[in-house]
Amino acid sequence: MPASGVSAGAIAAQLSALGLPTRVEEHARQTAIEAEVPDGLPAETWQRALDVVAQADRFGLLATSLGDRTLWAAVRKPAPVLDRSPGPGQQR
Repeated sequence: MPASGVSAGAIAAQLSALGLPTRVEEHARQTAIEAEVPDGLPAETWQRALDVVAQADRFGLLATSLGDRTLWAAVRKPAPVLDRSPGPGQQR
């Protein structure tokens, strides 16, 4: 979880609440959130959306030559905890 303590699910929910179509994808080391940004999005909503994605570990905007815009954020997953206890026949 990022230092702010916000989860990928919370970010996705907040973007959805702003009316942005949102996708969440799980990857090995992070959870990715993408939100399609429609044309004519009010400046206030833009600001709120940027405030939301700024809570993630990384974020950005992908804009294509066709005019499509996708706001994205990535939240790192915690590193797995390895069991380092001795196995059968191994001493402590």
